[in-house]
Amino acid sequence: MSGRSVVLVHGIADRRTAFDKLEARLRAAGHDVRTIDPRSRLGRERLESLAQRLKEFVDVRFGQHARISLIGFSMGGIVSRYYLQRLGGLQRAERLITISSPHNGTRTARLLPFAGARQLRPGSDFLTDLNADRAVLEPLGLLSFWTPYDLMISPPRSSVLDIGQSCEVPVALHALMTRDARVLDRIVRELSQPEGGSL
Repeated sequence: MSGRSVVLVHGIADRRTAFDKLEARLRAAGHDVRTIDPRSRLGRERLESLAQRLKEFVDVRFGQHARISLIGFSMGGIVSRYYLQRLGGLQRAERLITISSPHNGTRTARLLPFAGARQLRPGSDFLTDLNADRAVLEPLGLLSFWTPYDLMISPPRSSVLDIGQSCEVPVALHALMTRDARVLDRIVRELSQPEGGSL
């Protein structure tokens, strides 16, 4: 199949360099890859605002109708979900892959007093609302990567939704998930599948 249009969305304290290896691998596989910097300012920005920036980024880079695949790391996976579930992105999406994203919240978000960080806490109104209709993501063949050694996502299994597939990769540190060869290999294979497909 021809290459996909892929958007990479990083986490709360990351820079676009978090995706250097993944971006290179996907480009080598023939995909059109763009990385957005959501500018969360360590959780000061509400996630709805970051998702709106993502929508504008996608519309500018790919037009308003092209099909896209989203890969979100950490907070970036939640921002991607809000774009898909609340801002109309679902109608144009082919795939959603999340890497160590706190779908069910993370206790470490309690360390930051800011609005966006509070939305990532377990039981937050934001996540409760987003998870209420999570089943709408099923046609995307959702794949969520997680590591049992994650100290940023607490508990680590919060990175797993009860829809789609999850892939446990025993990586020692949260930040290394976007650089681990097993994660990168699986993502490249996944994006070589037909729309909605999964290995």
